[in-house]
Amino acid sequence: MNRRHFLATLAALVAAGFAPRTARGGIVPSARVRAALPPDSARGSADGDAAPAPPATVTLAVGGDTTLGYNLEAHFDQQLEAGVPKKWLYPLYFAGVKPILDAADIALVNLECPFTDRGEPLEKNFNFRARPELVRILQEGSVDLVTCANNHVADYGREGVEDTIAMLEEAGIAHFGGGLTLAQARRPAILERHGLKIGFIGHYFQAAPDMKEPRGVLAARDRAGAAGCYLDRDCIRRMVTRDVRELVRQVDVAIPYFHWGHEGSYELRDYQVALAHLCVDLGCKAVLGAHPHRVQAVEVYKGAPIFYSLANFVYGGIKEPSDRLSMIARLRVSRAGPVEADVVPINITRWPEAPFQPYLLEGEERRNAMGRIASLSKAVPATLPQLDPRLWPDVPGPAPADSSAGYG
Repeated sequence: MNRRHFLATLAALVAAGFAPRTARGGIVPSARVRAALPPDSARGSADGDAAPAPPATVTLAVGGDTTLGYNLEAHFDQQLEAGVPKKWLYPLYFAGVKPILDAADIALVNLECPFTDRGEPLEKNFNFRARPELVRILQEGSVDLVTCANNHVADYGREGVEDTIAMLEEAGIAHFGGGLTLAQARRPAILERHGLKIGFIGHYFQAAPDMKEPRGVLAARDRAGAAGCYLDRDCIRRMVTRDVRELVRQVDVAIPYFHWGHEGSYELRDYQVALAHLCVDLGCKAVLGAHPHRVQAVEVYKGAPIFYSLANFVYGGIKEPSDRLSMIARLRVSRAGPVEADVVPINITRWPEAPFQPYLLEGEERRNAMGRIASLSKAVPATLPQLDPRLWPDVPGPAPADSSAGYG
C-alpha cells in the first residue's frame, strides 16, 4: 500500500465514525445512532413507569486465526519506513471489522503468535512471533480475550510463552488455553458482563494423520505450551470432560474454543464432531473452533451452535491465500435458553492494496459467501436458520481444496 492510498483509506475510516467501546464493554453510540433512538420517555410504558428489564444477555463476536507477526509485521515495518506513524498503523488491521467487535460485550480471537523477541525457535514447520509492542493492535481492535490453545503459542519456547502472557496481562487482554505448565494452560478465563459469568477454555488436539507438529507445542507438567493431548483420543476426551465439568459448575455460560482438524480442508474430522458434541452434552452453550484456515460447517446440536472452523481473521501467516473467505461468529447468550447465533462473512485481505485487513462483505460478494457457508453446512444434520441452503439457491459451493503450505 502506498502512502497516498493509505491516507485515503484512513480518512475514510475516520469519516465512518466507528463507535468506541466503553471500559465496561458497552457502546457509546455515534451521533447517527443516537438520532435513531427513541427519546427516553418513549422507552418506558405509557403511564411513565419503567418497562420491565429484559433478561440479562451477553453478546460475543469471535474471530479465527490471528497472527500479528511474520508478513503482517513486515508490512507494519514497511509502512513505518514510508513515513506512516505508528499511531495510525496500530488501528489499521482491525479497522474493517471493528464495528462488529465494538458492538459486542466480549470480542475473542485465536492468537497464533507469541509476543516475544526472546527464546529459541522450536523445531517445526512454521514458527511465528510478533514484537511485544504489536499487542497494541489487539487493543486498538477492541479485542477483550484470546485463546492461546494452538500450535504456535510455544514457537519460541518457555520465554515466548512467558512474554506473551506478560504482554497480554499488561494490555488488559484476558487469555486462556496456554501457559507455563499444563495446569496453567487448562485454567479457564471467566469474564463477567451484565451480571453473567461467561467461562472459556481451550484445547489443541489433532489425531493422526492430521498432526504435523512436535509434541513440544503442548504444555506438560514442566513445559510451557498449549493445553491438550498429543494424538491420544482417550486422553483428550478425559481432559475435556474434566475441564468442562469444572467450568460448568463455576459459570452461567461455558464455551470451549478448540484448535483441531486438518489444515487446508473444508471437511470435518470425526474427532471434531465427537469433542464438540461431548462439550454440549456436558453443558456448554456453544463450541468454537479453528486451525484448518478454511471455513467449515456450522452445526446446531441440542440447541447449541458449533462453529467447527472460523478460518483466518487478521492473519499475517500468508500474503495471498487462495481462499480468502472467513467469518465472524456472533453469539447472544443468557442464563437460560439456547444461544442465538449468526455469522458475518468477511474477506480476510486485499493484497497488495490492503493486506491483512479483513472487511465485511456486501451485495453479491456477501450472497456468494453465505451460499458457500450454507453449502458447507449441509454436512451436518442441522445448522443455523440463516444458513438454510434453501435461502441461497444457485450459489457456488466451496472452492477446491488446495495445499496448506505457507499457513502454519
